Amino acid sequence: MHPHEIPTVTPGQASGEVLLDVREHDEWNAGHAPQAVHIPLFELPGRLAEVPAHRPLSVVCRVGGRSAQATAWLLAQGVEARNVEGGMFAWAAQALPVVSDAGQARIL
Repeated sequence: MHPHEIPTVTPGQASGEVLLDVREHDEWNAGHAPQAVHIPLFELPGRLAEVPAHRPLSVVCRVGGRSAQATAWLLAQGVEARNVEGGMFAWAAQALPVVSDAGQARIL
């Protein structure tokens, strides 16, 4: 799938929805959207059954590259998914909610 063919959504459009966060564990621990489900990209094939059943599912990473890969893969598996443009950097820049299990939330 060509990158321009991947469905996208802005962080504001995805706010309030269940998100699939495909970042690494340290990135997740530093700060994530409160409604996100965490499945790192490399674990996604083995954890497909854990992908939220919400449709369409918004997928997020740090800046949008890994989530675009995950979105393309999910679409190939028959999951209605879309990539969050700009990732968590854009999410935080729009002052959307970010929580952390480690105290002060920040985006790596």
